[in-house]
Amino acid sequence: MSSSDPTVQPVPTSVVEQVDAADVTLSNPKRAVISLGSNLGNRLETLQGAIDALEDTPGLRVKAVSPVYETDPWGVVPGTQATYFNAVVLIKTTLPPSSLLERGHAIEEAFERVRDERWGPRTIDVDIVAYQDVVSDDPQLTLPHPRAHERAFVLVPWHDVDPQAEVPGRGPVAGLLAAVGQEGVRVRVDLELRLPE
Repeated sequence: MSSSDPTVQPVPTSVVEQVDAADVTLSNPKRAVISLGSNLGNRLETLQGAIDALEDTPGLRVKAVSPVYETDPWGVVPGTQATYFNAVVLIKTTLPPSSLLERGHAIEEAFERVRDERWGPRTIDVDIVAYQDVVSDDPQLTLPHPRAHERAFVLVPWHDVDPQAEVPGRGPVAGLLAAVGQEGVRVRVDLELRLPE
């Protein structure tokens, strides 16, 4: 190896610290927030399976997992569907939003999510709530999620894992949550989701 090989040059300490601070396994990762929900089958097991599947995605690391919350289904007659288990995960990823969306759909399909009726019961919902500070009205993937700022079942667990978080273009999660309230979003202290090893 010749001395002109750039790979043997010492790396400035500041660069090393930046890399360590970001994540040693990813190069220039982006922050994203993903909401998970399930109201069919073994809901806790399905949520954990989705988290593990996210962690198994190349170019993606799960950095934080919220407590589990139980909520009533939207837009349906009370008592006609099981309650939802909801959680929010924070990730760092080198995937662009479009690839992250594809991965979310693949995870839904792996758990046999059926999209046959609006607000129908589902094994798993994997929604990208926010990606960095991106604001986009792309119909394939609107960022941030168009209803995240008014949904307590997203805001409550998101605030748990990142109290300083902001919904891009909408303001701090804490303020949005104060406006929406936490009614109907019940923490399940008896249940726990694991951060992948």
